Amino acid sequence: MYHIIAATTNPAKIQAISQGFGDLFKQRSCHTEGVQVDSGVASQPTTNLETLTGARQRVAHARALRPEADFWVAIEAGTEGDSAFAWVVVENHTQRGESRSASFMLPEVVVQSIAAGKELGEEMARLTGIDNIKQKGGAIGAFTGGILSRSSVYYQAVILALCPFHNPIYQADSDPR
Repeated sequence: MYHIIAATTNPAKIQAISQGFGDLFKQRSCHTEGVQVDSGVASQPTTNLETLTGARQRVAHARALRPEADFWVAIEAGTEGDSAFAWVVVENHTQRGESRSASFMLPEVVVQSIAAGKELGEEMARLTGIDNIKQKGGAIGAFTGGILSRSSVYYQAVILALCPFHNPIYQADSDPR
């Protein structure tokens, strides 16, 4: 059984991580445990690099907190300009996989609020009236009428970040050409 530490306590993120690992490693049971760790970046990252850095640092902190696990996974959501997205970082004891989620365009009213220092989730809760929207469908759910959710979009990025862990091509020492 794989013991996976999710560097989050957010149910939407834990669901995406659990589903991704379960779908890829069907032959192995997976137990996902969420832990609260700091990203070391702003609560609302506003650049691609800051968002990726936050995910990498969450993994490092989760790994230090729970070194006995088989995998550590972080999902850090961020914005840049008028786009929102997330970075997923997965590590085991020997390697790392990373993937950026699909991105979507934010309305100008939200972009302005983020520029004024508000978090995307905070602003979306205010605009939609949905309490704790970050642990539900998120902005993605609100803007797609529930067709997509944070979990569904993060799930794809989790699968892609796991490519190095299940595909033997990543294990090749070097290109024989």
